[in-house]
Amino acid sequence: MKQDNCLSTRKKIMMKSRVHKSKGFTLIELMIVVAILGILATLAYPNYTGYLQRGARAEAMTLLLDAANKQEQYFVDNREYASALADIGVPSTSGNGYFTLSVVVANGGYTLTATAASGPVRGDTVCTTLSLNNLGIKTNTGTGSVDECWER
Repeated sequence: MKQDNCLSTRKKIMMKSRVHKSKGFTLIELMIVVAILGILATLAYPNYTGYLQRGARAEAMTLLLDAANKQEQYFVDNREYASALADIGVPSTSGNGYFTLSVVVANGGYTLTATAASGPVRGDTVCTTLSLNNLGIKTNTGTGSVDECWER
């Protein structure tokens, strides 16, 4: 009887130790999870920053097209293009401050240029500037093509 009692006590102790061991994660399991998360982050971060840059460029394109429309209206009213953005009621920076806008009037035409200034487009070497002239020709500076920067 005493021996049975001793066996049942051993079983209880072993059961408790098994239950105790099955709680939690091992260091190897945690390291595997950290490695997987690291791999996913290295794949996702460039895509995320590219998405932010494309979104900011869309705002610059909208600002440029709006300014071009207002330039043409100014030309209809005054028979010349405006040499200052204030004359056509266009701000010199985009709504979120990511781009600065400038206008150059020369040879009877104009060129509007949006230059990356801050936010996700700061340091963007693909599409540093976006430009639009009075003929509707879209250009850019940087390593990206016009189609890539203007999302055609």
